[in-house]
Amino acid sequence: MKKLFTLFALTLLVFSACKKEAETTADQSEEINAWFEEKYEEMLMMSPLQLTMQGRKDRYNELDDLSIEAQDRMIDWYEASVNEMKSEFSYEALDDDAKISYDLWEYQYKQMKDGLPFRDMGYMFHQMGGIHTQLPSFLINFHRVDSLWDLQAYISRIEQSERAMNQLLEQARAQAAKGILPPRFSFDVVLEQSKAIISGTPFTESETPNAIWADLNSKIEALEAGGDIDEAMADGLREEAKKTLINHYKPAYENLIAWIEQELPNTEVAPTGVSRHPNGKAFYNYMLQASTTTNLTADEIHNIGLREVERIKEEMIAIKNKVGFEGTLKEFFEFVNTDEQFFYPNTDDGRQAYLDDSKQFLDELTKILPDFFGILPKADLEVKRVESFREQDGAPQHYFPGTPDGSRAGIYYAHLSDMSAMPKTTMEGVAYHEGNPGHHMQISIAQELESVPTFRTQYRTTAYVEGWALYSELLAKEMGGYENPYYDFGRLVNEIWRAIRLVVDTGLHAKGWTEADAIAYFSENSSIAPGAIKAEVQRYMVIPGQATAYKIGMLKIQELRAKAEEQLGDKFDIRDFHDIILGGGAMPLELLERMVETWIESH
Repeated sequence: MKKLFTLFALTLLVFSACKKEAETTADQSEEINAWFEEKYEEMLMMSPLQLTMQGRKDRYNELDDLSIEAQDRMIDWYEASVNEMKSEFSYEALDDDAKISYDLWEYQYKQMKDGLPFRDMGYMFHQMGGIHTQLPSFLINFHRVDSLWDLQAYISRIEQSERAMNQLLEQARAQAAKGILPPRFSFDVVLEQSKAIISGTPFTESETPNAIWADLNSKIEALEAGGDIDEAMADGLREEAKKTLINHYKPAYENLIAWIEQELPNTEVAPTGVSRHPNGKAFYNYMLQASTTTNLTADEIHNIGLREVERIKEEMIAIKNKVGFEGTLKEFFEFVNTDEQFFYPNTDDGRQAYLDDSKQFLDELTKILPDFFGILPKADLEVKRVESFREQDGAPQHYFPGTPDGSRAGIYYAHLSDMSAMPKTTMEGVAYHEGNPGHHMQISIAQELESVPTFRTQYRTTAYVEGWALYSELLAKEMGGYENPYYDFGRLVNEIWRAIRLVVDTGLHAKGWTEADAIAYFSENSSIAPGAIKAEVQRYMVIPGQATAYKIGMLKIQELRAKAEEQLGDKFDIRDFHDIILGGGAMPLELLERMVETWIESH
């Protein structure tokens, strides 16, 4: 009896200890999650632009401080937050999900700190982006005007554009003094873009209104129609906006234009990658690590690309044979690239048909999502043509997220100025990549998550985000997409495109390839239109490393799925797997793998 009592007492002690440990873990996890909310709000309040992107109107009349000093303050703030986190919370006392949050918060700081030696290496202005195109696009698409104050905040932001643009121009000048300039083709486009942005009424005598002037007028008219302002107030706002555009907005672009014209003779006409710059090789290695969230070397990534290109070409040959084409794969590329049946007319009707058909593909696949996902997005999705002031022939389609509360839909944007660079064959796969089940679904779900700290709902890392979107292109076939074999071939065109990126990006930046070398390899191994190939290669030259993340991320997700299918056997559920991948928000691939392995072990 005594032994029985002793055993019972020991059991109670163990149970009590376990219960106490569980309570401690739960308490610590709850406390750190509350801490993350507090810190993320502090960080968010430092960025008026990010606040607006999330649908909030705090600091709505301001633009971010883009100076070096502001960057230093952010780094110092992040360092202090990490030190506070380590001193306040015991990592071992956290539950698995809180540990992911802890590691991700520290990872973000480490990425910033590791990038400090290279912050003068990334080009401030290039053809793929920069504040010169991002700012007007932001104001037109994301600065919502629901009241007089919102409109006045819009005008205030136009005034501050001069300060923000000049802060980055100052940094670009410092880069140029070190010999760091983008290639000639990049500045040619920036020059063209900048001149276009300050053309038309009210900047020049023209019957065509400038894009931002047209937007301002439509928003003023909407306020007047809604009774928020009267006619006299509307006229006064137009006059104030006009003066602000001419006295602040226009001079900012004129400064940029003058500097580019001054530096244009110093740019290289036929450059190699960023390794040509001082410290360029180390910068590229950092960009590879930051983009892929792995420690893969340039040589390893290059070789993965070579293998993937050959594998995908075999699948292409199978489709070529299936449709009865008797020539070589290269000849099939030429056929798909030139035959009229694979292109819309280069007219407004053709452009609208591209948008309409893309939406139809998305609508049909969206109906099937519940068969493959438990968690579904709430936000709507729109399909739009890129605004004229930033549209480029053959440039890649892209996605802009909606707001976490769903008040603004996600937008799939397509460059449609040259329909010969937008074949029907690849359209379906691109729609799935940018929409559902790709970017729109993944980013919307992340933003709508309530089970993780808010900072995780807004975190982005290219390998995860783009890896998921590329995985989604193939998943869409499993879901019943690509009924037309030529469109399935287009899916492979999209996939080999991303595999080619591994070869070309590393070739340009680590192996001394020229733009011509990259275009030649791209053309030999794909059916992508020449205009699109040139735009792609030029993209890689100004954003080193980023293009490698897509295929590396996709391969990791496929690897994790294969591992789960093998280890779980009959217990594997595709809906549960996808919910694990999407249900924690974006994260580095190492953390994603850890989370999937924990999920497998729990079954």
